[in-house]
Amino acid sequence: MEQKYENVLTQYDPATQERMVRDGFLSKIKTVARRVPFTRDALAAYFAMLDPKVSAVTRAAVVAPLAYFVIPTDLIPDFLVGLGFTDDALVFWAALKSLQGKLTDEHFAKADAVLETEHA
Repeated sequence: MEQKYENVLTQYDPATQERMVRDGFLSKIKTVARRVPFTRDALAAYFAMLDPKVSAVTRAAVVAPLAYFVIPTDLIPDFLVGLGFTDDALVFWAALKSLQGKLTDEHFAKADAVLETEHA
């Protein structure tokens, strides 16, 4: 099972991962927002990835967990009720610990705006 996990993270080069996030993140997060406890943080990370003021190193660090969330074949399939986003949450938790202080109030404000639109 560990080999499968490693393949999920390494089968796509960084440019492909970023393209996958740009193409699929917002639609997926909007679909599952009420079931995912890290929605606000994930949205803030997404907006950090798009922010040209954020360093390239930080943007690159954000892409992998966002791509992991977007790809349909991760360690625990997302359709499993109650378990499906557990692995995604762990990946985000680890990434967010390393990104402390890098996600700005502006990124969270944009995340909040998306959430308000979805809950309206």
